[in-house]
Amino acid sequence: MSVPNPDDQKKPEPVAAAPVAAPKPPAAKYVPPEPVLNRKNGRLIEDRFTTWPTQVFANRWSRPGYQWGAGMLVAIFLGLGTTGFVIGELAPWANLVYSILGGAPFKKFFLFGPMVVFPVKLTPLAVGAIWTAIKVLIVLHIVLLNGLWSIWWERKISAHIQTRVGPTYAGSPKGYNFHGWAQTAIDGIKLLLKEDVTPAAADKWVHALAPGLVVAPCIIAFAPVLFGDNMAAANLDIGTLYIFAFAGISVIGIVMAGWASGNKYSLLGGLRGAAQIVSYELPRGFSVVPVLMFAGSLDLQVISNAQAGYWHGVPRWFIFYPVVGQLAFVIFLIASVAETNRTPFDIPEAESELVSGFHTEYSGMKWSIFFLAEYAYVLLGSFLLATFFLGGGASPINAAPFTLIPSWMWMLGKAMLMMFVFLWIRWTVPRFRVDQLMDFTWKFLLPWSFVNIAIAGLYLAFWLK
Repeated sequence: MSVPNPDDQKKPEPVAAAPVAAPKPPAAKYVPPEPVLNRKNGRLIEDRFTTWPTQVFANRWSRPGYQWGAGMLVAIFLGLGTTGFVIGELAPWANLVYSILGGAPFKKFFLFGPMVVFPVKLTPLAVGAIWTAIKVLIVLHIVLLNGLWSIWWERKISAHIQTRVGPTYAGSPKGYNFHGWAQTAIDGIKLLLKEDVTPAAADKWVHALAPGLVVAPCIIAFAPVLFGDNMAAANLDIGTLYIFAFAGISVIGIVMAGWASGNKYSLLGGLRGAAQIVSYELPRGFSVVPVLMFAGSLDLQVISNAQAGYWHGVPRWFIFYPVVGQLAFVIFLIASVAETNRTPFDIPEAESELVSGFHTEYSGMKWSIFFLAEYAYVLLGSFLLATFFLGGGASPINAAPFTLIPSWMWMLGKAMLMMFVFLWIRWTVPRFRVDQLMDFTWKFLLPWSFVNIAIAGLYLAFWLK
């Protein structure tokens, strides 16, 4: 049998290689069409914001809009200063109105000639009642207008801190608006039209009364607040004690709101609010004790007058007292932020834990009243900081034209500066945990407030005697 030769076997033909596919041409880059941004088709954003913020700040002074904004800001300050110089102090005008109510003839020269007003003769009791009503209405409108102003201002400040633009359009259908100045008023109309919902499990009477019990003590606490030299709705010798007493009542409304809602998140928020406000009241009150020791009075006007004068050009404000002034200011500021339940102390309404805290079950105008009270307390704290530590209505520079600006404008400017600090802190510092929040006041603020009182005693014994 013959053996096949392997070389005689038919070798397989080589398989032809598959043809290499030609490379695909790169896909054309999709270029979206340019949106037509106009008011007819629905403008998404203003043209001046399309390069916000990188290209805006690269060469901002070359942009006409930036130049216009800076010029407008300078014009606002100059206009306010000129207005203050023309009007002067408001206390004499208030005395004039009171004398007119009392029956005194009013004769003053106006542009179109003299005008003489002979009012109806009123009894002293009627004059007192009308004058009290006027002051109550003024204070009430300060609180209400502050809500409109501060909410809009905070939205603009927070937007710029977070590289946004904030409200832009509200204010004019033609677009000639100023940074959406009417946004808060429009939001207020929206809240008025929203349905007022009360949970079925809620205690309806307590649920309805809680917002009023939160905001009413705040309005009453404004009675002795100093808005300028001799400009307070009520001149009280115990004005400081009066403010602290009434401001502490609002915590009852917070507890009522949490308990009456029939909601565990609301209840926890109310209990947290009570613990926080009561705890931070202590260092806040003790931080003011050195100021009261230096001034020798609880009267806000006396405290303001005690800071008059200058040390070699430096104002004699209590904040400039070495160590004791700065420590008292910082403790009072931190405790005031905590008293208003604002970040980083917003544990009672922590949305990441309690939905919305004690006001979770509120809507419409009831919900807005809580925030009206919050911003009112921010304004109250700002005026107290200006009075206790920044010299009240005194000018920071003892030279013209600064001394020509009336005290009420200086007081308002200092209060707005302190309010800006409140807003700045909120949008910069993260929230504390609840245990950190309580440890901070009991283990840090309260002991240092005691130490500061001791330092103030040494000042009185060896330096200010």
